[in-house]
Amino acid sequence: MQQPREPGPLRARRRGVLAAILALAAGHAGADELKPYQATYHGLWHGMTVAVSNLKLEQTGDTWTYSSRSEARGIGRLVSGLSPNQTSVVRATANGIEPQSYQSGGGGSASNAIKLSYDWQGRRVTGNYEGTPVNLPLTPQVQDDASVQLALMAALLAGRTPDNFRLIDKNSVREYKFAREGEATVHTPMGDVATVIYRAQKAYSPRITRFWCAPDRGYIPMQVEQKKGDEVQWTLQIQSLRRN
Repeated sequence: MQQPREPGPLRARRRGVLAAILALAAGHAGADELKPYQATYHGLWHGMTVAVSNLKLEQTGDTWTYSSRSEARGIGRLVSGLSPNQTSVVRATANGIEPQSYQSGGGGSASNAIKLSYDWQGRRVTGNYEGTPVNLPLTPQVQDDASVQLALMAALLAGRTPDNFRLIDKNSVREYKFAREGEATVHTPMGDVATVIYRAQKAYSPRITRFWCAPDRGYIPMQVEQKKGDEVQWTLQIQSLRRN
């Protein structure tokens, strides 16, 4: 029997919400422009719910802690490494969102675990990424799979649409182009929500990820979807949201 193909973007480590969710170059935003929140998403693969993710942003002194805790559901339990837990600590500065540390549990596998530490004075990011030592130059555009979501929201709150971002991928970075595509109303369990659609695409990749972000909810994504050509590979849909 053929094993189900891994819905990799649903792995919070990879895409965030993503899991995965998303997106972007550092914004020119202060800490008062971010608000603590908790949200729950369903991860869909071929129309089936394969994961439930709980995201939380909380202020921790002069930093912010962004965490994701995910649980496989249904056929998702057959997928190795699905939706590991992750935590990113960031600082909101005049230069934008500066990640301080990042950890991913790797879905219980030590070989898939990630641990990064950012030295902004020395301009280096070091650590271990799935068994690969990391030692990279650190610029304001560099983010991890979780901090990039806050960088996106901060930029949008500051009234800017970022045009690119760079994510750490083992001992290298991958660059994405980012653009606004339009507006749409998203139907959610909380009611209809007005959103702005943003698109992210890695250079030379056939995959496109779209984010439906709600301006009146701090640009938190109401939905995230990745497509390869005409095929929808995975979708994240918001189920609940509480902002403090």
